[in-house]
Amino acid sequence: METLTDYGNGVVAIDSGYLRPQLAAIHLIESEGRAAFVDTANHSALPRALAALEARGLTKESVDYVILTHIHLDHAGAAGLMMDAFPNARLVVHPRGARHMADPAKLMAGVEAVYGKERATVLYGELRPVAPERIIEASDGTVLRLGRRELLCIDTPGHAKHHIAIVDRETAGIFTGDTFGISYREFDVDGRPFIFPSTTPSQFDPVEMRNSVERMLGFEPQAVYLTHYSRLEQPRALAADMLRRMDECVRIARRHADDCARVEKETESYLLAEARAHGCQLSEDEMRSILSLDLELNAQGLVIWAKG
Repeated sequence: METLTDYGNGVVAIDSGYLRPQLAAIHLIESEGRAAFVDTANHSALPRALAALEARGLTKESVDYVILTHIHLDHAGAAGLMMDAFPNARLVVHPRGARHMADPAKLMAGVEAVYGKERATVLYGELRPVAPERIIEASDGTVLRLGRRELLCIDTPGHAKHHIAIVDRETAGIFTGDTFGISYREFDVDGRPFIFPSTTPSQFDPVEMRNSVERMLGFEPQAVYLTHYSRLEQPRALAADMLRRMDECVRIARRHADDCARVEKETESYLLAEARAHGCQLSEDEMRSILSLDLELNAQGLVIWAKG
């Protein structure tokens, strides 16, 4: 399947198809015939998740967990649908997000306020509630057993207060959601990724983000698995790049906290210059097209934080 990337260690990345190719990954973790999904993208991703199970010789009944790094809908929009599809699964989510999975009405109302009801329905369909008894509230230190694997959930605020990361002790990998940043494969140069922070509204906090990244690095991971987009090696060097870029975006926001449009323009110019210095050969129009949504939302989140 073109949508699957098998890393050969029991971890498979599934291109969810959300908005465009290689924007949002769902990760399938497998051990001794048991399976877990990390993040879900939106409702249109369910057929790809089912196909990935079939390709691995697994069934719907093989899925023990659907794990959400956080409840932003590009990560959690298909959670209810997946829980309906997987009869043995438990939904794993930060305690701050659990009530919104049991009753997603407020989540959907927030999306409709931004996009309008028609566009929100196209993007996310109908958000399905999850029965509270099927929800595991993953407080810091929660351990999940999956076959022979041990998955440790740790609290990682900075991008959102309802954010966890999942440490896979067997492979020394960490599923980082958005706290570790964003790295689209189109910006890779000779196998070197380009990474930048996700500062989207409304709970970005640079001090918490730095602390969370440093905590993740304390596990000495060999690789991190980003939702946007998938596996990166040499995470310590990448973390330094991401945090340096975060610091500059914060400086821009502090200078222009009353002018979101200017924050967006200056962070765009800065990140495009950084990508060019990284060696990216895409045209500026191509880079802007790939980054457009992130640039807009990142500026909004920076301004909300700066006005704090």
